[in-house]
Amino acid sequence: MAKQGRPATRTLDGLTASARDAAGSPGSGLPPVHLWNPPFCGDLDMRIGGDGTWYYTGTPIGRPALVRLFSTILKHEDGKYFLVTPVEKVGISVDDAPFLAVEMIGNRDENGRLLRFRTNVGDWVPCDFEHRLRFECSEGGGLKPYLHVRAGLWAKVTRALYYDLVDMGEQRMVDGQMMFGVESGGEFFAMADAEQVRDAG
Repeated sequence: MAKQGRPATRTLDGLTASARDAAGSPGSGLPPVHLWNPPFCGDLDMRIGGDGTWYYTGTPIGRPALVRLFSTILKHEDGKYFLVTPVEKVGISVDDAPFLAVEMIGNRDENGRLLRFRTNVGDWVPCDFEHRLRFECSEGGGLKPYLHVRAGLWAKVTRALYYDLVDMGEQRMVDGQMMFGVESGGEFFAMADAEQVRDAG
């Protein structure tokens, strides 16, 4: 049985080693964090900023490969975020969303439009029923879009890509109300009431 609270694994180097063991061989896909339920080993002084930057003890983690590694063992449970391996679970803080959607491509075929987003850690995510867009009101007015990446983990869509989504938006009737939104993967993702969009324009 794994020991709880081992100090070595609570350091960045120790956690990195544990994450590499958990991740398996390169190209093997994401580790099955949803199957792991190890003991909680306390909180780690690690934070994901609103711009997608990862910090450890207040200092940005400047190695993209390390950020990518940690992102593969990220888990969301009961409104909190954890880095999880088969033998330990440590809590981290997230300012907004754990990922950032930084690039978007789209194509259209006989099934309609499919948008795909690249996150700041290099994952490509299709926008469809399983990976939905949602839009929240921002404090300064306007909307903040988010894309569901996996298992309760979301990516905040950058402002530039939000404007691209608005440009390709259209009006559709949803539950008896005319809504403005964007279509992708056979789904229509409503942004706002169409009347409000016209008034804002």
